[in-house]
Amino acid sequence: MTQDSTSEPNKPNARSAAVTHGPNRAAARSYLRAAGMQDADFDKPMIGIVNTWSTVTPCNMHLDRLAKDVRAGIVAAGGYPVDFNTIVVTDGISMGTAGMKASLISREVVADSIELAIEGHQLDGVVCIVGCDKTIPAAAMALARMDIPGLVYYGGTIMPGVIGTKEVSVQEVFEAIGAHSAGALDDAGLKAVETAVCPGAGACGGQFTANTMAMALSVMGISPMGANDVPAVDPNKAAEGERCGRLIVERVFAGDTARKYITRASLKNAAVAVSASGGSTNAVMHLTAIAAEAGVEFGVEDCHQACVEAPVICDLKPGGRFLASHLFAAGGTRLVTQRMAEAGKIVNTPTVSGRSLFAEAGDAEETPGQVVVTSFDAPVMDRGSFAVIYGDVAPEGAVIKLTGHKVDKFEGPACVFDSEEDAFHAVQDGSVGEGDVIIIRYEGPKGGPGMREMLQVTAALKGRKIDNVALLTDGRFSGASYGFVAGHVSPEAAVGGPIALIRDGDRITIDVTNRRIDVNVDLATRRAGFTPHVVRPARGVFAKYRASVASAAQGAVTIPNPPPAQIPDFGQASHKSTAAQDA
Repeated sequence: MTQDSTSEPNKPNARSAAVTHGPNRAAARSYLRAAGMQDADFDKPMIGIVNTWSTVTPCNMHLDRLAKDVRAGIVAAGGYPVDFNTIVVTDGISMGTAGMKASLISREVVADSIELAIEGHQLDGVVCIVGCDKTIPAAAMALARMDIPGLVYYGGTIMPGVIGTKEVSVQEVFEAIGAHSAGALDDAGLKAVETAVCPGAGACGGQFTANTMAMALSVMGISPMGANDVPAVDPNKAAEGERCGRLIVERVFAGDTARKYITRASLKNAAVAVSASGGSTNAVMHLTAIAAEAGVEFGVEDCHQACVEAPVICDLKPGGRFLASHLFAAGGTRLVTQRMAEAGKIVNTPTVSGRSLFAEAGDAEETPGQVVVTSFDAPVMDRGSFAVIYGDVAPEGAVIKLTGHKVDKFEGPACVFDSEEDAFHAVQDGSVGEGDVIIIRYEGPKGGPGMREMLQVTAALKGRKIDNVALLTDGRFSGASYGFVAGHVSPEAAVGGPIALIRDGDRITIDVTNRRIDVNVDLATRRAGFTPHVVRPARGVFAKYRASVASAAQGAVTIPNPPPAQIPDFGQASHKSTAAQDA
């Protein structure tokens, strides 16, 4: 064992040597020896394996097994692995309950805990093993923040459930709840769906948030191309885990840190992939947050532009027919990347595999006759999967979902609710009807706190076959939601955003083409008589989050210096709030 008190900065164990080398570190070495290290190990790079394993959810319940493969790859490549665990909050379980407030907050907690584990032990590199939605961007945020060698390894999609001859996903059970409440599905029918949709390990099967972000990180280059695509229960998952272990040691020896891969160019590539795949609107917030942690100028307008440039070419749920397992069988993320590269939609960037993005795309193997991925010459949708719009109601922007419908403009009376629960009950008891614009507010980052997803409401609408409605919220939408829905309305109601001033019956106009959400009242006059709503009390981590979180337009990050919100100048003063102008 080297006994130097210092180490050369270009050595692969330069960081961990501060803990393991020299006479003064004898006490530290004694602890490490007790944990299994031997003399030769102190000269190896120490690699953290941060795992989000939990037995509470199929998304993460198999990740302990995947860690064994990663560990083997690290050892084979000359590194020394050390394991840590962090949390997961499962959206599918917490959806529609107060527990959902913890979901987005958990993204920050996971990122913080990764940083603390790695920095606290001065490790040389890290593999983050992730599953359910928020753990994926959280891992990338931590790597961007620390800027050390690292990669993200996704546990993979669940396989489809089967009812009769029909393949189904968790999306169907939420819609079945709505059908059951409308009397269109009996108790036995609901239970049949409930027991079928989740057949085993893996994250939700459509191009919902988990699979969207897994693809985004692969195209960004911070996940090895192909590793995230392999389903959770596929026998080839073990080989991918070992490959990830080998690759992280290679990156440490090469001195390649996370910000080599997380750049403005790679973030734009990732946003294009989200659009082209028909992915989740949550990606807007997550990509913006990753950029903020990396100190890269990239925001919601960049995400919008990606959708302008990249129509949807993947026929995936929630708006399409197929699931992530079908995409894997068709050719996977490599095939989608190849299509984007050939069409000039993305640029070539480095990846953690050690190969360029275009080199990885060049290895795509398209399954003959597959119908999951089309081309930009014949897209599934002739526009991207979402748009960022502004106007009187959303001076700092809102994200509107475009997959699953062809509506460009909607006008109707507002039905206003100050919580998700109130809106859900109104849908269930028939108080909301065709032509209404449902407003759900005080569910934003501060107002919730925690910015809940509204899948329960959108699924109930579909289950009751209420199609001609729009929904606006300062909360979020699940990747499984679809319909004419706009979330992330900023500024949120809890900070006095215009959405707080809307009353039942106000006429709301949503115009996708002109990128506006407007209301037919004088908001300045109404504000003069406005009594601020008393937000729900919060304590503990919820109170900490409320005190520090930035707006959805800034990625809802909790870092001390969040990026400014991107507000395009349309030449119309009504697009800019007083708060935005003061900023």
